[in-house]
Amino acid sequence: MAQIFVGIDIAKESFTACAIDQNQNKIFSLSAPMKMEGIKRLTHSLSPFHKESILIAAESSSCYHISILSHLQDMGYKTALINPLLVSNFSKLSLRKSKTDKKDAFTIASFISSFHDSIPFPSFVHSQIKQIAREREKMILQIVRIKNEIEKLISVTFPELHTQCHIYCRGVLNLLKLYPSAKKIAPLPQEEVTKMLLSERGRRVAISPKELIRLAKSSIGCDDPQREMILSGKISLLFLLQRQLDELSKLLVERCKDAFPLQIQILTSIKGVGQITAAHFLAEVGEIKRFSNHKKLIAYAGLDPCIYQSGKFQGRGGISKRGNRHLRRVIWLMAVGVVRYNPLFREYFLSRRKEGLPYKKAILAVAHKLIRVIFAMLSNETYFDHGGVPVNSL
Repeated sequence: MAQIFVGIDIAKESFTACAIDQNQNKIFSLSAPMKMEGIKRLTHSLSPFHKESILIAAESSSCYHISILSHLQDMGYKTALINPLLVSNFSKLSLRKSKTDKKDAFTIASFISSFHDSIPFPSFVHSQIKQIAREREKMILQIVRIKNEIEKLISVTFPELHTQCHIYCRGVLNLLKLYPSAKKIAPLPQEEVTKMLLSERGRRVAISPKELIRLAKSSIGCDDPQREMILSGKISLLFLLQRQLDELSKLLVERCKDAFPLQIQILTSIKGVGQITAAHFLAEVGEIKRFSNHKKLIAYAGLDPCIYQSGKFQGRGGISKRGNRHLRRVIWLMAVGVVRYNPLFREYFLSRRKEGLPYKKAILAVAHKLIRVIFAMLSNETYFDHGGVPVNSL
């Protein structure tokens, strides 16, 4: 149990630290530059105490907290990242309205002194994993946007290609990168097209090289050097983003396995939940102990129903969408996955469809059921039993 509580108020180029004991008596206060010499001053002031007895916390402050908390964590100190809203509400308990860096650091220290039992120590690690997950999500959206732009360009330079094959086969993209129009492909020898289509592994091309050349010769595609140049560049960018996405996916899973080894095994024991979706879920949720029941987890994701009441009328609308949209997205993907691959959840989905629910509402019902199952599994640290109790009874 921590006995020394250190609050750090962070600015772009400096920080202020305040240390108090369990009775909230101030031990020291210092201001230092956001440099290694400043961190050394802080650790020197903490050197009389055992690291196991120290808990250091800072408010989430854009990216400025990352360097100092990372160094302190690498040195063996327990660190936590605190939501600024919680500290702000805590500071309102005081009647004094003055605000300085020293007082802010003391307020953070007082907050963790009062609530350290409920502060998850891995919260800073969790914030780093969340950053990776959200960066991966942004990259997926970038890839979708680039693909849409590529499709529009191909509809001008080689419009018939859409109907004859999947244009995102690696071989087709390799061909279009070098020869980005029907006019460029038409005069090519068949051996060259064959070599391009088979140059890398990927989805099998549905059209033969001979048929592709014939299609190019009869195409109504425009001879537009500007669009051809742009298309070639877009394909190169798509390849780069896909490589970066693979690297981020690998990093996300590795970091989640380090921080939540048991939890990721529990989630992936559900057929239909893969390592990447499980990692995204844990990146947004963190420790399941943050939620006292599954209803709070549902509300946190914004999947709770809206209730309208006026006089004697009471009805339900759609979901609130007031919660974490990133978590809501990954839960939806998980629900679709278990409906496709998990017989128990698929049976539940089909039963709701027979009751008259449209597809999206039936998936939403599966999502609610899945959250209840996941909450119980993570809380009790148990794996999914595919041959056990039917999902309908959970």
